[in-house]
Amino acid sequence: MRTNPRQLTLLGVVQAQGSVTVEQLAETLGVTLQTVRRDVQRLADDGLLARFHGGVRVPSSTTENLAHQQRESLNADGKARIALSVAAAVPNHCSLILNIGTTTEAIARALLRHTGLRVITNNLNVASILSTNPACEVIVVGGVVRGRDQGIVGEAAVDFIRQFKVDVALIGISGIEADGSLRDYDYREVKVSQTIISHAREVWLAADASKFNRPAMVAVATLSQIDRLFTDVPPPEPFPTLLGEAQVRLTLAAP
Repeated sequence: MRTNPRQLTLLGVVQAQGSVTVEQLAETLGVTLQTVRRDVQRLADDGLLARFHGGVRVPSSTTENLAHQQRESLNADGKARIALSVAAAVPNHCSLILNIGTTTEAIARALLRHTGLRVITNNLNVASILSTNPACEVIVVGGVVRGRDQGIVGEAAVDFIRQFKVDVALIGISGIEADGSLRDYDYREVKVSQTIISHAREVWLAADASKFNRPAMVAVATLSQIDRLFTDVPPPEPFPTLLGEAQVRLTLAAP
């Protein structure tokens, strides 16, 4: 399923409040109860929301991410716009690391016209996309392949990445919590992401609107470790304050 702008706004409202009634959603969005119920049903069927009598809440799990196909369809337009924004900022003839995630896969597609890139990745989907660009060298990290999303994780991946120091790490994340922590679900993936961050001269985070206030179990980093944040809508409070305190440069993707 592809989420439309209204459904994405609905998701954002629920994520910001934790739980909300159908009536409150209808009033906030300025639509009918029938429209809200239809949107909630579609989002719940896709596992993006959990329903209870008279209302809806965020899924309770902080230990398991959505399936790759679900994440790919969630705010696909926003991710594509973020990817174009990131690609516009990436110079030709530089070195990059791209990690696991559907947003980094969108960035890979947006980099197909760049020249002279040297890209290291622990994402086989990213490698497959960028390998079609003859002007780009792709280096695939060694390690254990996670079948559900073609990500490469584990100690071998960590050891491999430690050999390098790249110009820019382009990373995605599962959730950014209100304390400024960046979080994910698989501790093996987190260890790789932490190594990526520590072996880059600059760290650019690409996160769409659905990532703000989304809980996950394992801490990856904090906003203070990020140089730039690329997103598709102005972040809700308290994130503007946190970004200012951490001196993170915010870039909003063009509509």
